[in-house]
Amino acid sequence: MKSFVVLSLLATALAAPANTFQERQLDLSSLTSALKSTSSGAAGSSGSTGSTGTATTSGSSGLSALASLFPSSSATTSSSGSTSSSGSDDGLSGIISSFTSGSSTENGVTSHTGACKELTFIFARGTTEIGNMGTVVGPEVASKLQSLTGNQVTVQGVNYAADWAGIMSMGSDGGTEMVTYVKEALSQCPNTKVVLGGYSQGSMVVHYAANQLSAGQVTAAVLFGDPFKMLSVGKLASSKVKEFCASGDPVCENGMNVMAHLSYGSDATAAAEFLVQAAGVSS
Repeated sequence: MKSFVVLSLLATALAAPANTFQERQLDLSSLTSALKSTSSGAAGSSGSTGSTGTATTSGSSGLSALASLFPSSSATTSSSGSTSSSGSDDGLSGIISSFTSGSSTENGVTSHTGACKELTFIFARGTTEIGNMGTVVGPEVASKLQSLTGNQVTVQGVNYAADWAGIMSMGSDGGTEMVTYVKEALSQCPNTKVVLGGYSQGSMVVHYAANQLSAGQVTAAVLFGDPFKMLSVGKLASSKVKEFCASGDPVCENGMNVMAHLSYGSDATAAAEFLVQAAGVSS
């Protein structure tokens, strides 16, 4: 019951319309105290596992209690893109990955080999997902894009912590990296069209990055379970942005169906088709 109370509190704060990132920051800052008081001692005797894989048995924060409701992994990704792990995976990420195609780690921009592609797809994964692409939807969208374009896509995942503390950064944790990748991709291949994608916390990363970039640097974006879905994506026209928000998703719709937030792999084809069309690339 306490977990559902925490979920409801966080979902309400994240999904409520806000005009600015500053308003979101105030909402989440106020929420922190409520989360802590609601979940004091909520971990129970069996403990809960955070992004570092360390189990705690008492005094866990509300975000830690909420973490147990979403796919989590003990793996963490460093800024260099390497993945390390400690503790044990809860198994859900592994189950999800068995139904997806594509790699959970892609570094097509940072390890550029000299071959320029028509599209560059830069994706930010959700909280606690593995690699730099995650498993819920990122790899599947990348795979569909390659299929639609005849492998004319450079794929780059955002190397950022994607931990629960990062939610409070409003997308800046990861956003600055995404900005760097966009500029690097355009420097390497001036004629490539950069498209962005983000899932859950990764959507916040896209919003932050898009607000730091100039018009024309990004061609289109797809967002899944976006807590900022009521906000524009930088200078992109609304026709160049597609939001996927599943019915009942607690993060983007104030719903109570946690599994809805894990369902976006089924939208991968529609997302890839939208990006190809929005970028004007032949399929």
